[in-house]
Amino acid sequence: MADEKVTPAPKAQTAKQAEGLDEAQVENLSSSLPPLNEKDAMAVAQAGGWEVDTLIANMEQELEAAGGLSKGFFDLEFQDKKYFTWVIVAFASMGGLLSGLDQSLISGANLFLPDDLGLTTRQNSLVNSAMPLGAVGGALILSPSNEILGRRWSIIISTILYTIGAALEAGSINYGMIVAARVILGIGVGLEGGTVPVYVAETVERKVRGNLVSLYQFNIALGEVLGYAIAAMFVTVPGNWRYILGSSLVFSTIMFIGMLFLPESPRFLMHKGRTLDAFRVWKRIRGTDTQETREEFFVMKVSVLEEQQAVGEGSSNKRFPWMDFFTRPRARRALVYANIMILLGQLTGVNAIMYYMSVLMHQIGFDELRSTYMSLVGGGALLIGTIPACFLMERYGRRFWGNMMLPGFFVGLAIIGGSYQINITTNPGGAEAAYLIGLILYMGFFGCYACLTWVVPSEVYPTYLRSYGMTVSDALLFLASFVVTYNFAAMQNAMGRTGLTLGFYGGIAAVGWVYQLFFMPETKDLTLEEIDLIFEKPTREIVAENTRNMKQGLSDFFAGRWGRKPENRAIRPEKTDKDSEL
Repeated sequence: MADEKVTPAPKAQTAKQAEGLDEAQVENLSSSLPPLNEKDAMAVAQAGGWEVDTLIANMEQELEAAGGLSKGFFDLEFQDKKYFTWVIVAFASMGGLLSGLDQSLISGANLFLPDDLGLTTRQNSLVNSAMPLGAVGGALILSPSNEILGRRWSIIISTILYTIGAALEAGSINYGMIVAARVILGIGVGLEGGTVPVYVAETVERKVRGNLVSLYQFNIALGEVLGYAIAAMFVTVPGNWRYILGSSLVFSTIMFIGMLFLPESPRFLMHKGRTLDAFRVWKRIRGTDTQETREEFFVMKVSVLEEQQAVGEGSSNKRFPWMDFFTRPRARRALVYANIMILLGQLTGVNAIMYYMSVLMHQIGFDELRSTYMSLVGGGALLIGTIPACFLMERYGRRFWGNMMLPGFFVGLAIIGGSYQINITTNPGGAEAAYLIGLILYMGFFGCYACLTWVVPSEVYPTYLRSYGMTVSDALLFLASFVVTYNFAAMQNAMGRTGLTLGFYGGIAAVGWVYQLFFMPETKDLTLEEIDLIFEKPTREIVAENTRNMKQGLSDFFAGRWGRKPENRAIRPEKTDKDSEL
């Protein structure tokens, strides 16, 4: 079967199978594939149209003619497809473990590495921030890597970079070598960080997509706790920081081996016009036994055809698809929305606090050994905070997590800022207690919120722009992380500890909360193709809907109607070519 054509069934078969559609609609649909737009495709699929069954039947015939499913050494297959989903998520999300591990390992090394290598304060700031700086470079190669090599091989390459960077870190003998090692490590982090959430989002079913993408953030938090634990294990060992930084070699090797057994993303294969390969992967990881999986494959194919037509309308866009971020309102809205979420996650200071955790503990009165152990408190709170999001993201939705968590970690920042006003000399116990309470609240609520910074960008971009969009989001995330981390010591000296924590970080959290209340759409329990339809609507309509839902929510709350769910009217909007706002 050619990728661009589905052979219609006879009219008698059409009339019999297309339940819920009258004869005129059937005739219209039978002559419109392709092109069907996403809205029409969903209507056909939900009505049980013959096009779905015809497409799957033709794909089965073509697959059989091509020799069926491959049975190579690296081609895993499970009779129960849910096991495949968990294997994919387990190994792909291990990238989050590596990312978190390498973020927190430097915290323990900070107590010893500067003296051993003779680093100044400014040089050590660059050592700490070299990884997010390198991650910006990794993000910049994300798009060509994803488009040319695919999601799977991009992740494999990132594990190789992790391994090289960790080995060089452990063997560093001077300032230049440690900075180079951190940059190489960062390139792997940047490449993997923007690819893994997309890979998972494009592969798993919509009902659990938010929960499973959230596992990436859970693994980041788990890696951070593990990094603090490893630092505590080696803190008294001679050459401690070398063992601390080199420990991630073990995990990058495991992830490299695991990724060799995983398939490519079916949506990427469809995007590249490799429909048969996409179907072959779909059969292995999702199957076609249920009507839902058959319909989702149908909608995925039609949506890609629709996007290809949109790209082909102008020669400039065909050569440079990323120009659609400037010329297509739907793409522009997704870009703005995803990257504001990224900035809100980074400019509230989490990475600076993570990288300097041991140093901050030392500032409030703990000695070096106790500072290393007490860092586990912050990392543990972050890990525990991600757990509710992993299980409940799809139940309560993105807006709930965003709008409930931001005020929570603002309170934590306020308590941390207040703890610096307590005199450490006269009341050391009070200062330590207040700081730790604030840190636990901040990290706990941020753990829930941080899941959104990976879920949102991974699902809001159109398929043909997803790698370009994730390049921007990934680069912005690590650039913001670099700026915050590199300037942490200077900003603390200039603003004071309370001014930086409560004034700067807390102020951004407060402004971000107001933004989210009005501008954040709900995307839970929707396919990636249905999310396209939400962002087709003008921003003013999304704001109007959020305002209505907030008023209704307050009314229901005070009236005791706490189980009522707001209506998501953004689904299936009418497209408009006249809309030109963000």
